[in-house]
Amino acid sequence: MDQATKEFILDLLQSHHYMTVATVRPDGWPQATTVAYASDGLTLYFACDPDGQKVANIRQCDKVSVAIDRDYPNWEEIRGLSLGGTAHLVTDDRERQHAQDILRRKFPQWAEMPEPEDPALIAFVKVTPKVISVLDYTKGFGHTRLVEV
Repeated sequence: MDQATKEFILDLLQSHHYMTVATVRPDGWPQATTVAYASDGLTLYFACDPDGQKVANIRQCDKVSVAIDRDYPNWEEIRGLSLGGTAHLVTDDRERQHAQDILRRKFPQWAEMPEPEDPALIAFVKVTPKVISVLDYTKGFGHTRLVEV
């Protein structure tokens, strides 16, 4: 991946706040859910309910797809990312703290939320991209570029 493409991707990751993450349900059907995320380089983190469907899906299949974009009024302005990668529950205490810290920096309202008495009441998920499709319709309708990570 060239430096300009990497900077484009990192800029989009920093400037967007929500992504749609698609997981694979036990019955084989995909499930897409919108989550707030924060990034550390190309690595994405989000928090969710440890007893929710996303976590159950990730436990049985770590493959995910992610879409990051905005609702552009003109399709000639569309810029976004779709990626395929793996998702893992963060169990290491230092990485859990890191995930929480970067989510707090991106979402100041997190600091206003009461800390749960039991840290296990929040699951942190790490998404590691393997391939990223860069969408940039400012370069023409349907313009995409696939890069491997």
